[in-house]
Amino acid sequence: MLRNTYTKEVSVVRAALGAAAELCRNVQDRVAVTKGDRSPVTVADYGSQALVCRAVREAFPDDPIVAEEDSTLLRMPEQSGLREMLTKHLANVDPDCTLTDAMRWIDYGNAGGFSDRFWTLDPIDGTKGFLRKEHFAVALALIVDGEVAVGGLACPKLDGGTLVAVRGHGAAQGNGSINVSTIDSLSDARFCESMESGHSAHGDAQRVADHLGITTESRRLDSQAKYAVVARGEAEIYMRLPTRKGYVERIWDHAAGSLILSEAGGCVTDCRGRQLDFTCGKGLARNRGIIATNGHLHDQVINALKALEIGQ
Repeated sequence: MLRNTYTKEVSVVRAALGAAAELCRNVQDRVAVTKGDRSPVTVADYGSQALVCRAVREAFPDDPIVAEEDSTLLRMPEQSGLREMLTKHLANVDPDCTLTDAMRWIDYGNAGGFSDRFWTLDPIDGTKGFLRKEHFAVALALIVDGEVAVGGLACPKLDGGTLVAVRGHGAAQGNGSINVSTIDSLSDARFCESMESGHSAHGDAQRVADHLGITTESRRLDSQAKYAVVARGEAEIYMRLPTRKGYVERIWDHAAGSLILSEAGGCVTDCRGRQLDFTCGKGLARNRGIIATNGHLHDQVINALKALEIGQ
């Protein structure tokens, strides 16, 4: 168990993520609607955000929430079917829930960006994985004074329950602590990366692996489950390499996972070896790419990226 000064926050994270993950598992009709940025969104994304934002707002009414979704698309006349499905799934959790309630809860997540204390949420990280009935995560983190203080990941396709970490107090899954692997030999290293080539440059990742002499084939999976895999000692390296100039990673895609891995004994930086900067609003504007390792191999990966001029 985690002993810390964020006892209430951890309790809220565990309960909210558990409820959201259960709703996601119960959504059988996994049909996506395309948003303006061409990314998919499902009724589970909206239902998950509604439940988590409601829980956070009820427990911490003064805390802003920066979440991925909003109700704009839901309110469009042609999305009546999506609204009906959302209300049905939320009614299974709260029979008194109305569509008006659902919209309000979702939009609790519309805070503008950085403040001294705020939450960030990805209601379904890895929506394409969710649609394929593969890996996805519900990711929630509390950021205090620019640092991730509490992080939680519900990864339904990984056994063991919700992963939670508190800065300075370690990481746990269920009632047991988790730790990175002790592997310090590149010949034994295992690495993971995004399923989607649009999310990480697979070719560059292979160049890095070849440069380092890593022969194990990469493990590709969606979402921040990759952070969990490294944190649990099932891989040593996670590379998310830039696919295009000027791309800015979103805070909700990395806040929870980066803390969990760091508190499990690992190391997370960008491709240049810089710490992740959560003071720039919704994006990691001062960072480029993500490198997450068990710590023992971190410097070697960063040096390889510099030598190959990847992500610099």
